[in-house]
Amino acid sequence: MNQTEKPLTKNKGGRPQYQPTDDNRKMVEAMVAYGVPLEEISDVLEIDRKTLSKHFDREIKTAAARANSRVAESLYKKAVGDGQASVTAAIFWLKTKAGWKEVDRLEHTGKDGGPIVMWGCQKPE
Repeated sequence: MNQTEKPLTKNKGGRPQYQPTDDNRKMVEAMVAYGVPLEEISDVLEIDRKTLSKHFDREIKTAAARANSRVAESLYKKAVGDGQASVTAAIFWLKTKAGWKEVDRLEHTGKDGGPIVMWGCQKPE
């Protein structure tokens, strides 16, 4: 072999190593945030489930929290805003975040507000 020749390397075969793009990362984050199962995401990207986990670990771990944060921010802005939507959003926020609850109280009485008399029972004295 002279100095200009390169040694022959054997072809390892198989697919080339997967290289995720920024668009892939955005798509995976969005799909995880929307609740798409990881198996289906890997099918869309045409990669193995293990490859998905290897290359998109951060997106998989943080997508739900990021989505929840964006929704909470939007709900908060509506809740402190004006209009009917703000009333609904504020009520929802207070019930879920501030522990508010609606309480229904139902009282039963008999005739003229007296005790309830059950058929076949003796009248109280």
